[in-house]
Amino acid sequence: MTYTDALTNFWRSSGFTVLGGGQTVMIIIAFFLVFIAVKKKLQAQILIPIALGIILANIPVSFISGPGGFLSGLYSFGINNEFLLIFFFIGLGAMADFGPLIARPKTGLLGIASQAGIFIAFTGALLLAKPFNFSLADAASIGILGAADGVTSMFITSKLSPAIFGAVVITAYFYAAILPVLQPPIMRMLVSEKERKIRMNDLRGVSRAEKLVVASAVLVLCIIFVPGVSPLIGAFVFGNLLKESRVADRLSKAARDELLDITTIFLGLTVGSMLSAASFLKWETLGIILLGFIAVFTGTVTGVLSAKLMNKLSREPVNPLIGSAGVSALPVASRVVYTEGALYDSGNQLLLHAMGPNVAGLLASLIIAGVFLSILG
Repeated sequence: MTYTDALTNFWRSSGFTVLGGGQTVMIIIAFFLVFIAVKKKLQAQILIPIALGIILANIPVSFISGPGGFLSGLYSFGINNEFLLIFFFIGLGAMADFGPLIARPKTGLLGIASQAGIFIAFTGALLLAKPFNFSLADAASIGILGAADGVTSMFITSKLSPAIFGAVVITAYFYAAILPVLQPPIMRMLVSEKERKIRMNDLRGVSRAEKLVVASAVLVLCIIFVPGVSPLIGAFVFGNLLKESRVADRLSKAARDELLDITTIFLGLTVGSMLSAASFLKWETLGIILLGFIAVFTGTVTGVLSAKLMNKLSREPVNPLIGSAGVSALPVASRVVYTEGALYDSGNQLLLHAMGPNVAGLLASLIIAGVFLSILG
């Protein structure tokens, strides 16, 4: 073999000879996600792994995300068999606190009201069924975007609509990442400056026994009425029991720190690996992104307006900002409320008050997902 032949063979075996325009676009999108994560400091812990997964999935003649590849095996192990989803919810449960919801149960209504975004997106997907070729199962998967929760979207979409898995899940994570940018303008549009400064009454103390009983009751009721999502709710409650039992501090810390971090890395890589140019660069993806925006916008609006109404009808003050936390996206939405409230009153501690609708929104979105699975699964 001559020197020229060797160079020719090397060039033919390189990715440059088969790199398509679509793959180039996807790699550019991946670097855009890295830019958002690094420059804007928005959900870097999930966007950077997703970006790496996208790059690996779109490298020509690289079979890491193909049949038998590492990322393909990760999807089968982590998503189809639910291991990564369960691990993530264990960590999420170890971070969550049922106390604010128990201390002020009425704030749970805000979490329920915010799920209007799910039904708006579901209806919108049905109306767009012909131009975008959405099925009823697709509409259900798209509807869950109203929760702005990537893992719940993974769970239901992998079971009902694997063909649009990548587009739905990346949309869910994208909107969860930009909640700190997306929600504040909506909150300022609907809530007056006077209302933003409302200080809510201190929450009553909630005993460990109360938290353990409520968490156990949530698990039992969900197993009975929506068994389809009981693995996720069971994992969430298990993580919360580790925290609230106060006798397994090492396990609780490991669940909310190391386990959650490691799982987030693998989930991000898995999501990115499903975003090949062939599966993502479709007209249907534009419809999914649009419906996702409408869902999160609607959920935020209905949550805030419900909190305004609650403030009018309640004997004790309710800051309408906490209604936006009902979209789920635990704990990002609660932090957005805290940050926004502190802009107008640095001493206004809204984080715990927002946790009530936030936890309620998470559970409500899981229950709706369970209902969709029961009907369509």
